[in-house]
Amino acid sequence: MLTAVAQAKEPSFVPDLVILNASIHTMDEAQPTAGAVAVFGNRIAAVGSSAELRALAGPRTRVVDAAGKTVLPGFNDAHVHFLSGGFALTNVDLRDARSTEELARRLKDYAKKLPKGRWILGGDWDHEKWPGAPLPTKEMIDAATPDHPVLVNRLDGHMSLANSLALKLAGVSKETQAPPGGEIVRDPKTGEPTGVLKDSAAGLVERVVPEKTFEEKHAAAKAATEHAAQVGVTSVADMSADGDVGLYQYMLERGELKTRIYAMRSIVSWEALAKTGVRAAFGSDRLRIGGLKGFADGSLGSTTAFFFEPYNDAPGTRGLLFDQMLPEGAMLKRVEGADRGGMQVMIHAIGDEANLRILDIYRQAAEKNGSRDRRFRIEHAQHLRPREIARFGSQQVIASMQPYHAADDGRWCEKRIGPERSKGTYAFRSLLEASVVLAFGSDWTVAPLNPLEGIKAAGTRQTLDGKHPDGWIPEQKLTLDQAVRAYTVGSAYAEFADKVKGTITPGKLADLVVLDRDLYQAKPAEFDRARVVLTVMDGQIVWEAN
Repeated sequence: MLTAVAQAKEPSFVPDLVILNASIHTMDEAQPTAGAVAVFGNRIAAVGSSAELRALAGPRTRVVDAAGKTVLPGFNDAHVHFLSGGFALTNVDLRDARSTEELARRLKDYAKKLPKGRWILGGDWDHEKWPGAPLPTKEMIDAATPDHPVLVNRLDGHMSLANSLALKLAGVSKETQAPPGGEIVRDPKTGEPTGVLKDSAAGLVERVVPEKTFEEKHAAAKAATEHAAQVGVTSVADMSADGDVGLYQYMLERGELKTRIYAMRSIVSWEALAKTGVRAAFGSDRLRIGGLKGFADGSLGSTTAFFFEPYNDAPGTRGLLFDQMLPEGAMLKRVEGADRGGMQVMIHAIGDEANLRILDIYRQAAEKNGSRDRRFRIEHAQHLRPREIARFGSQQVIASMQPYHAADDGRWCEKRIGPERSKGTYAFRSLLEASVVLAFGSDWTVAPLNPLEGIKAAGTRQTLDGKHPDGWIPEQKLTLDQAVRAYTVGSAYAEFADKVKGTITPGKLADLVVLDRDLYQAKPAEFDRARVVLTVMDGQIVWEAN
């Protein structure tokens, strides 16, 4: 059999693109490193030395001299909220507000740019960055936004703040009861809503927020795909696509989509998808459906992640089961049905008991429906006891994780659940040692989309406050290769696409990213200083730095 390079020397072959003098890390165990790669059409045509591949170039071949810089497979983010990310690029930015006063000031400044009556959404505030970490209240922002209804979410998406105008429009008052799986935070003296709504309670206000127009969604999706290309992300799993698949198809037909998308819909609507006969990962290499996303619980930052024991700093609660888990047995029924129909199931689980419950559901569904390649996933898999780590491996459940969260939550995690329970938080290395497939992502907009920030977090486990220079729970650090594999090979496997992408291998899709330095010669603490200078998706250059 001819080698990839020898095949490329056939007279009909002239590559469209050749990258030479590179430090290529292919993630392909058969050929881990190389100096050059050639692209023909939308496929990797050859991987070899610069001398071999330079000889293949023709007069129309684009030749890129990488000058020793790192080339990797295009990053595949296993967990994003793509359209929300696009909207966040233009929404009010509250993520790095350092006080409640700054929160109000930013909302006031943003409101000045909008016509009266326009809703203010998004935000991604983080009360853990404020002195004393108080929960915000409507009174903090009412004076700043008298003419605009406000519903701005905490960065984890499991807690929102509404102003008085928004609560009035939604009819939320002292008498309003919280829905299952949600909490209306109330003033302990008056019983009035403070404006903070946890998990499903946010839906009380969301139901009166006007629907985005197609034009608004189109603009947000274009912003999202452009941003993805700039940070080297060539594939995403969109966890909240639902009705946006038609928009993505529209963009694909117009040549606007620079990102491969695996589009999930809510597991609550599994029967509608099952009636079509669609199974996991149906579609083209550019746009696919067949995945279902569910929720077991909330988040650590909102004290709604579901634990066996109460929170250290909120002893009156051990979190909330999401409404999809209620009544008992509802999620099991959904998973069994979806799995029987051949769809892929992925469920958000943060707390230790939430993870156990989903592992139990997956085991029961697999036993009932029989053996097959189902690739069950748990999204986040954040807080695990050792016995559940072992079960991820024995049950072959994929751990879809977001390493940047370790750098973020590590600032205050022990305040919530103490040092002992924290040992099982973002247990990357322990999961790998249990033969678990790691699929890395960002959870954008909860965290930045840039994979290099996640790779740094996985390699250093340094927290954003600088208080753990040697790493928070350092025994869970990963090597650079392990982290990159989780962002490429692992995330491709997690969406049934490992045979066509995830490695730089002849015959696979030509998704590549070129960095501005040799990442493998950099210190882990400096990984996020690297910048993408070239992104190739489907054989086309979709981003190039000036």
